[in-house]
Amino acid sequence: MFRTALRNLLAHKTRLMMTALAVLLGTAFVTGTLIFSDSVGSAYRNRMAKSLDDVAVSVTADGRAGPDAGERAVLDERTARRIAALPGVASVRPSVTGMPLIADRNNDPVGGSWGSDGANYVPGKDGKDSRYPLVKGRGPAAEGEVVLDVKTAGKLGVTLGGTVRMAVDGPVVSKKLVGIVTTDNPRVSAGAGLALFDTPTAQKLFGKPGEYSELVVSATPGTDQSALTAKVRAMLPKGLEATSGTELAAAQGKVIDEQTRSIRKTLLVFAGISLFVGVFIIANTFTMLVAQRSREIALLRAVGASRRQVVRSVLIEAGLLGLVASAAGFVLGIGVATGLHPVLNATGASLPDGPLVVKPSAVLSALGVGVVVTVLAAWLPSRKAARIAPVEALAAVDQAPAPRGLVVRNAIGALLTTAGVALMLYVTTFKDSSGMQYAMAGSALTLTGLIVLAPLLSRPVVRLFGGLAIRLAGVSGKLARQNALRNPRRTAATASALMIGLTLITGLTVAAVSADRGMASMGKQDMTADYKVSSSNYLGLSPDIARTLAGQPGVATAVPLRSAGFQSDGRPAQATATDTRALGTVVDVHVVSGSLADVRGTASVAVSDKFAADHRLTTGATVPMSFYDGQKAAPRVVAVYKDNDVLSSVLAAPALVDPHMEKVRDEQVLVKAAPGRAQELPKKIKEALGGNPLIKVESQDDLRRAEAGNIDDVLYLMYGLLGMAVVIAVVGVVNTLAMSVFERTREIGMLRAIGLDRREVKRMVRLESVMIAMFGAVLGVAAGCFLAWSGGHLLRSSFPQYEMVVPWARIAVFLLLALAVGVLAAVWPARRAAKLDALEAIGAP
Repeated sequence: MFRTALRNLLAHKTRLMMTALAVLLGTAFVTGTLIFSDSVGSAYRNRMAKSLDDVAVSVTADGRAGPDAGERAVLDERTARRIAALPGVASVRPSVTGMPLIADRNNDPVGGSWGSDGANYVPGKDGKDSRYPLVKGRGPAAEGEVVLDVKTAGKLGVTLGGTVRMAVDGPVVSKKLVGIVTTDNPRVSAGAGLALFDTPTAQKLFGKPGEYSELVVSATPGTDQSALTAKVRAMLPKGLEATSGTELAAAQGKVIDEQTRSIRKTLLVFAGISLFVGVFIIANTFTMLVAQRSREIALLRAVGASRRQVVRSVLIEAGLLGLVASAAGFVLGIGVATGLHPVLNATGASLPDGPLVVKPSAVLSALGVGVVVTVLAAWLPSRKAARIAPVEALAAVDQAPAPRGLVVRNAIGALLTTAGVALMLYVTTFKDSSGMQYAMAGSALTLTGLIVLAPLLSRPVVRLFGGLAIRLAGVSGKLARQNALRNPRRTAATASALMIGLTLITGLTVAAVSADRGMASMGKQDMTADYKVSSSNYLGLSPDIARTLAGQPGVATAVPLRSAGFQSDGRPAQATATDTRALGTVVDVHVVSGSLADVRGTASVAVSDKFAADHRLTTGATVPMSFYDGQKAAPRVVAVYKDNDVLSSVLAAPALVDPHMEKVRDEQVLVKAAPGRAQELPKKIKEALGGNPLIKVESQDDLRRAEAGNIDDVLYLMYGLLGMAVVIAVVGVVNTLAMSVFERTREIGMLRAIGLDRREVKRMVRLESVMIAMFGAVLGVAAGCFLAWSGGHLLRSSFPQYEMVVPWARIAVFLLLALAVGVLAAVWPARRAAKLDALEAIGAP
């Protein structure tokens, strides 16, 4: 039976070509995902390992300090000297880090979304810092000097002695470039910039004079790292913590693994969808092959082959096909993994360079998945082959599906669809995300039910499109409709592959467009300012910026907003500090009780209605506030306002919040333009602030477009990932039509003999393809809209502005693309059918 399976595989290799292509594409997706994620993770770990080569112990401030932490412990020169005096310590390198924004020629920040890293240059005995090997020049030695990495210097086009403009949290400063270095810093190798300063300048820019961000301890040869870490911990005051180099590497490695794991899981989900779509193609192919080889199978049964041997023969054939296709898919997957790196870097991902990592698990997974999926998909056709009775099979080449089988299938499909729809309707009763599991189960049931029920649903939809085809193409349209209706199982299986892809694409599109519309509504609802001025590095703005803007011509009001965290009744919250008298000009605040004008000094605050309800507060009550610097306050509630997307839970005067901020910084400044001056204001603001790369000036439309851009970026990424499933679905249509043409060779010959010309034969095959594609598209679009509508109710609590919007224009594009798919998929089968010689076709077996 193995030789029989091998002979069948070689004899029908042309018919199996499209099936092999579907397995190949799905396997390539899986292989590419595994190799790509392993390679990226390895590159990050290698870079990280180099940067931690000389780190025995790392001493930092304890970021877990809470409201009761008391006086803040700091890393200073005294702490460094105490650590250096410990036995086994070779050296202590003080480190100061921050995030400067380096301006390019257009005053935009270098490094894009990655920003830039800032650090102090610590020369050793030879006058050089071993962490940053010099390529040109020397290290920084004065406040007006800076050193850049090679890539950043190249982006700026600056040479030694040139001027580098940058900002941290205030005005633009200019420094002289005195050196260019290389580095193993993973962030820099991934696309971030790097600027190095002498230690006093770095402390002034990123922290406080005399304080460090980290103390890096190197050990003498032979010193036990764990023992040294324990000694350092024992002498540190409360608020400082010591981490061994091994622990630091393990923690960072864990973060890298989690990040690459999340990328891998996301990509594998879409790879799984592609393979699932491929199942329909494989099952369809083997079902048609079994029907076409029924006489051959009958002869095998007649000469003594058992049912089990017939099943085994079909499964061996499927396994061999899966093995060959998976091997080819694995090779293609290596190419996919190689190509993903530059493609993602071109879109701003900035992934580190590194060798391609091909683990044995990737090889086994690719081959195993391809073979298992192919064999499982061929299992039902093999069972059908085993049920062929020798005498019955010899009497006819093909038989219609048993009516009882369709009845049972339709009953099961109706039950699954009803259960899925009922579950999704139940999901609409939820007002938060607690119903997510029900939504996932309901979506799976609904989609599965539609797949099972597709043969029944195909009849009315195909008849509808067939009626239009008859009007447009006459006899060819009538024949196409009859061919599509002849075997509803085959039509349904072919269309279901396309339906799955379009269901997911439509659902994602409806959800994304609805979210975009909700965000636009949310922005217009609460923010009435013309512009929002904020920091590109999210570290806040100097209060001087708000004062500068307030005095500019064309600015009616400039209202700064800053915030500080605190705990109330053991729960975390945020307090927004601003000038409440001017707040109403830039934010639409609806006061429920009291007056915002009474918020002044340290004795009074306003709270949102949601915060008031959660903490059982009313006007006149006191709010217990425990700030994270250890200080406490109990201001009185003088107003309650409706929950607002611009403001936090508590609204206070700067006098209450500022003392509890480590460094007073504004998160944003909301600007209201004078009448008739709004259009010119962004340019004026940039000019007033000296072309500061730190500053972002965004109008309400800019904010909406930014949010929409983020949504669109994710949506287009999803389109790209789902595109593989759609491509495999197209392969399925081509495969079904091609095998159908072979199956109907004699019939086509008869049609040619009685007068159907080549053009009409092409048109018949093309229209059949279009009907199948449009059936899958209509079903997919309808299912996607329903799932998006029902699942969208889970966003009610966190996103009340969300309201379902049906993007009719995009849906029309999807339907037109499905029409194009039907036309293109029929090109090769239609040409093949038209080239058949009438007499030879009539005489075909």
